[in-house]
Amino acid sequence: MKRISLLLSLLLCISLSAKKEKQTIVELLTSKGKITLRLYNETPLHRDNFVKLVKEGYFNDLLFHRVIQDFMIQGGDPDSRDAAPGQMLGEGGPDYTLPAEIRFPQIFHKRGVLAAAREGDLTNPERRSSGSQFYIVWGKTFSREDIDKLAARMERDSGGKFTMPDEVRKYYMHYGGTPHLDGAYTVFGEVVKGIEVVNAIQQVATDTNDRPIEDIKILYAEIKK
Repeated sequence: MKRISLLLSLLLCISLSAKKEKQTIVELLTSKGKITLRLYNETPLHRDNFVKLVKEGYFNDLLFHRVIQDFMIQGGDPDSRDAAPGQMLGEGGPDYTLPAEIRFPQIFHKRGVLAAAREGDLTNPERRSSGSQFYIVWGKTFSREDIDKLAARMERDSGGKFTMPDEVRKYYMHYGGTPHLDGAYTVFGEVVKGIEVVNAIQQVATDTNDRPIEDIKILYAEIKK
């Protein structure tokens, strides 16, 4: 009985500790409305870097420079500040990258997550993240057949390192996301308020480089708690 009581006490302490764990909340005021983000404690390098940039005002007046309907919206390129109409964007950032913090399958590319952009595998085999560029997922829903095919491809391409649990498959079928990015990009937060703003942005008209015809700007970013 003493051992059981001790175990229950330990579990209670762990549970209370988890509840008290600090949550980092960031608000983006965009020209389309507010997006509120919660940063994941499971990806501390990306969380702390994002907080640092927000406090520096790094994201203020930057554009969502790449928008693809039914996929995602991307921002964080410092070259987008005061960019001329039609200017090619997407190559800017600080002089550093971040080590990958891929936590799949517990963290996956469901609709509304915040993830780090990066260079492709050929030049970036370690899948290091951009120091500032990020994207917010919109994605789409999938049939059981399509999600099973994507899961099989992921397992094959990763040599069995990544497998997609059934609960993750069900989420993609019912709520949507971008499963083909799982295991390849670091997801480090999610939208907790303002998903309708993400939806509005991902539907805007864009040019041949996926840049919105009418600029969509991050007016400011702020740490809320």
